Amino acid sequence: MTKYFDKLPKKVNGEINKISRVASYLWNREWVERNGGNISMNLTPFFSDQKEPDKTTFIGHSFPSEAAGLYIFVTGAGCYIRSLIDDIESVSCILYINKKANGYSIIWGGHTEGFKPTSELASHLEIHIYNKKNNPNNLAVLHAHPLELIVLSHHSIFGDEEKLNHSIWKMCPEVRVYVPRGINCTPYSITQSDTLAKATTHAFSYRDIALWEKHGATTTAEDVEKAWDFLDVANKGAKLLLTAWASGFEPEGLSKEQLIGLEQLFKL
Repeated sequence: MTKYFDKLPKKVNGEINKISRVASYLWNREWVERNGGNISMNLTPFFSDQKEPDKTTFIGHSFPSEAAGLYIFVTGAGCYIRSLIDDIESVSCILYINKKANGYSIIWGGHTEGFKPTSELASHLEIHIYNKKNNPNNLAVLHAHPLELIVLSHHSIFGDEEKLNHSIWKMCPEVRVYVPRGINCTPYSITQSDTLAKATTHAFSYRDIALWEKHGATTTAEDVEKAWDFLDVANKGAKLLLTAWASGFEPEGLSKEQLIGLEQLFKL
């Protein structure tokens, strides 16, 4: 890492290290390809004692007023997630949105020539603003392409959200416990669209994961490792279900009584 990394608060360094680790999980699992997937994190709570960045680095851009004063880690436009593993400063940045919400400064990273934040920045900010109001502990947003979850989004079960959730919850106790609110079946919309951004933000009002039809999955959590856990556990349920179907049988799964027992034990 360069000298700029050393200027960051210690807790921010820790979060960036987590992001780098999760990038390796995503790449090795084949859940991101080329420039697929993106990650962001609201780091504002860790910059409470910092002065406003020098205005000489200011880049004009219109943001929602609620984004004023936020420090956001975000991957770069065209970023390959695999590059976050060992070259994170070149392909991502931390940006500060000024108090007028009419521009930002890059305070760390973005060392590649012509670097720009991801084109999905507006969508990520919409989720961060929602979290700021409704789930202030949720600071990370992760979008990836978990294979088995995507396969399920091509199946007719995707049209019945309750059935899809019950079908994967019943496959393994851990799925019921660690993805307690389940999956939202988000209808197909073109990537980067306002429709998709709003549907995803709405999904988090009652679900842990937004499964984008025929595309991928997005989740939000306290940090990027916990966000990874949501996708990892949910995809395990999807993989078990698809394996049973591929073997030619409908899985019996956990009974209603067994699921209720888990819900009572873990207060779900």
